[in-house]
Amino acid sequence: MTSFKGLDNKVKPMRTLKPMRPSPAVFLDRDGTINEEVGYLDRMDKLRLLPGAAEAVRLINRDGMKAVVITNQSGIGRGMFDEAFVMEVHAEMSRRLRKEGAAIDGYYFCPHHPTEGIGGYRQSCPCRKPAPGMLLRAAAELAIDLSRSYMIGDMPKDVEAGQRAGGKGILVRTGYGQNADLGAVTPDHIAPDILAAVRWILARREGDP
Repeated sequence: MTSFKGLDNKVKPMRTLKPMRPSPAVFLDRDGTINEEVGYLDRMDKLRLLPGAAEAVRLINRDGMKAVVITNQSGIGRGMFDEAFVMEVHAEMSRRLRKEGAAIDGYYFCPHHPTEGIGGYRQSCPCRKPAPGMLLRAAAELAIDLSRSYMIGDMPKDVEAGQRAGGKGILVRTGYGQNADLGAVTPDHIAPDILAAVRWILARREGDP
């Protein structure tokens, strides 16, 4: 038997790392849910956070869920503003939320429209709500468990996108939600605003690690 000086002859098991468990998320529509609905947000001075929005995001953060913005922005395709401006809006939104101790984990936007727009922006795509494409991409990139996630928005298509992705959809009565015709869409919950919606989620999540 050959021995090797200085080496431990005991066989040590290889250390295996447990895969990280995907976390739940609260997906948030932007205009009319987090900030005031102004038609097309094409100037920075139109960006105004709704009352309770920062607190709602802060509660999501404290609970350990991901907070992810999911927004249709066909104004890009229509030539009203460009993708760089949308990213500037999101940077400013994050700055304002950080001042309130709140943070967004990711922003996803769709610039397309099936019948309006210029060039490649005029298309039917899998990312424009009510299609779930943006949620599916966020789930893959941010390690999100869609079955334990929620989508909050002020339009039926927000609710539908969340449900089609495998989560639950909540309608808020701000923005277009004040007069929204639900049609065939059945929200899992209807709340007066984003803060009430998040509080409802957290009450349901008691005991869910």
